Amino acid sequence: MKTVFQPFDPRQEMRRPDFEIFHNKDMHLDSVGLHHHDFYEVYFFLGGKAEYRVEGRLYRLRPGDVLLLSPMELHQVTVQAGRVPYERIVLWISRSYLASLGSGEDSLSRCFDNALSEHTNLLKRSDGVQVQPLFEQLLEERSQNLYAGEACARGYLLQLLVQLNRLALNGRQQAGENSPLVSRAVAHINSHYAEEITLDDLAAQLHVSKYYLCHEFSRVAGTSVYRFITLKRLQIARELLLQGAAPSEAAAQCGFKDYPNFYRAFKTRYRLSPSDCVLRGGEF
Repeated sequence: MKTVFQPFDPRQEMRRPDFEIFHNKDMHLDSVGLHHHDFYEVYFFLGGKAEYRVEGRLYRLRPGDVLLLSPMELHQVTVQAGRVPYERIVLWISRSYLASLGSGEDSLSRCFDNALSEHTNLLKRSDGVQVQPLFEQLLEERSQNLYAGEACARGYLLQLLVQLNRLALNGRQQAGENSPLVSRAVAHINSHYAEEITLDDLAAQLHVSKYYLCHEFSRVAGTSVYRFITLKRLQIARELLLQGAAPSEAAAQCGFKDYPNFYRAFKTRYRLSPSDCVLRGGEF
């Protein structure tokens, strides 16, 4: 297989209705801010020095590691400069397309389900070695104009997803650096985002000083407590809008006490207004 690298594209939205795959290699890449997608992501780390933060958990990556990210998980990667290029294969799969591939006991979204008690995001690098040929074959079919290439690519995608789910179900996932304090803080935010959450109240709830809480949260989660709360509220508000909620109702249900502040924050994050989000089906 001839390796074809694509230039890094900073967009965070899909252009195809099914799936997209990228093979990127960079000597330098600016940090990507904490964000989420409206689709599933499979991230195969091939080289360089990088850390990945997902919902308050820190993963220090090694070549061959595979990360599984669901649409509702806030995440970001931090790339450390070095002599080894930062190389990865990234696969995006739309919610609707993944749902169409199986349901019930044959659902292929199981490996992404962060509601499961045994769930973590990281598969061992030994597992990455097993699935690497499928990533490479999928890339080849999508990057070259081969006979029946799309049909073949769909076949490789199906094989890859089945294998990832089998590995996850066999308990081969690994935990990241899981600060008990940050885990408890994230759990409290995820359960109480609709209520007023002040730094003083959160620190008191966790029985620590707010200064220690801020330091530990920033170290592990990669962002401030306040920004994490805001992004989580915006993320859930967007889901409510797509389910038919009125903008003012979505704002109130997610803890925004002031609609103009919600409007500005939403438009800054998603580059469209809450009303436009509904009209355009949530594309951003």
